[in-house]
This record gives sequence, structure tokens and C-alpha cells, in this order.
Amino acid sequence: MTMLKDYYTGRLHIMVFDTREAMGRKAGEQAARRIRDLLGDKEVVNVIFAAAPSQNETLKTLVNADGIDWTRVNAYHMDEYVGLDPGHPAGFCNYLKRMVFDLLPFRSINLINGNTDNPDAEALRYSRLLEKNPADICLLGVGENGHLAFNDPPVADFRDPVMAKVVKLEEKCREQQVHDGCFKELCQVPTHAVTVTIPGLMAAGSMVCSVPAATKAEAVRDMLDGQVSERCPASILTTHRDAVLYLDRESANYVL
Repeated sequence: MTMLKDYYTGRLHIMVFDTREAMGRKAGEQAARRIRDLLGDKEVVNVIFAAAPSQNETLKTLVNADGIDWTRVNAYHMDEYVGLDPGHPAGFCNYLKRMVFDLLPFRSINLINGNTDNPDAEALRYSRLLEKNPADICLLGVGENGHLAFNDPPVADFRDPVMAKVVKLEEKCREQQVHDGCFKELCQVPTHAVTVTIPGLMAAGSMVCSVPAATKAEAVRDMLDGQVSERCPASILTTHRDAVLYLDRESANYVL
């Protein structure tokens, strides 16, 4: 495992690795260590998971980690498409079931229902759920447009008064889903989603952010340029009290 760079921007700890595999392994090991530490201090731990190919290596490492009593962990996720067929493999619930939820004996698994007739009511339900059960750790990525969860630049609000909301997806965000191989064509990607808001994510005590691939290099550059702004929602991570950004050589192209 070769580390290329280890530094800080603001309060954000940044670690760059030679390969995507090394990056994901280190991020997964850190997430496992943090969950074990939390379980040493608390009876129950709340974890928010991201659902995206960028998380594959991190989640594989975490799922295979030793010494975690998953029966004391409540699982949440950060976004879900509105109106996508419930069985579609690109559905975030389905991704997380394949990668994590069906593999571990969680205390509870709390899913966002994107197929409800009232997405706003579902967002309110999930918002209240997170208010009652604040996240201890959040595993997340960064979008090609700098989004966190589905908080794209046009809808991101660092002072959002709610923990979850319904949003319209920016076209660049929808194009990313095609680039990631989740959909064959842009017309297949839903236009709306329920997402945990920026304050909902930032409320987590710790954040483990895995961002591999050349397609994310511009977003990484923008989030670390010193300007904390909704124009690049991920820039808010530089202000978090306990966040680590894991990059590979390709995603760190502009910051090495």
C-alpha cells in the first residue's frame, strides 16, 4: 500500500494512495476502526452509507473487518431515486443490500422509500428519523459536480433547516450515473430523488470520504481550493471536525 501524499486542507485530513484498491482498503480499515471505537463508548452506533461504485473497495474492506458487533449498529443511507422500479439494480437500496445490508446482522436497516406516492412525506419521515438518531459516522463519496449525496450545486444548502428533502437532479449528476455504468442512457436516469441534506450529513461525528477515479479530479480540485461554497458542495467537508478524504492517484491528479 503506497501513500503518495498525507496533508490537511482546513480541518480536512487528505490521504492519497497509488491505487484505487489501496485507497479503498485504507478507508475501509479506518471506518472499521472508528466503528469499533464508538462501540467501546456507546451501546448503539448509527452509520450512514453512500451507494455508488466509488464505495466498492471501502465497503468490501469494512464488511470483512473483524471485531465489530453489527447487532449494535443501525444502518441508514443517504439518498434514493424517486420513481425507479423497486427491483432496478441501480436503486441505492438494492446496491447497499448487495454490498452491505444483506451481509451483516445489523440492529436495524432504515431505507428511504423512493416509490412512495408522497416523496415529500417520505423525506420528512426520514428527516425526523435522523433527528432522533444522529449519525455517528458517515461513509460517503463526492460527485463529478462536487455533490454530497444528491445535494447538487443548484439545490445544496449549507443551512438547510431539514435533515432530508426531495430534489431535482442536475443533468451533470444524472450523466455521472451513466458514466458509472448504473444506467445505459441518460433518459433512463430518474430526474428526482430523496436525499439527506448537507446539515444532515455534516451532523455525523466522523466522516470517511472515498473518492477514486479521474472523473472526480476536477471536483476534488474545486473542493480543496479554499473556497467553501455551495458551488462545490463537497467543500464543506474542509470545515468538519473529524473528516478524512481518501483519494487515488487519478482523482488527486490536480492536487498532487
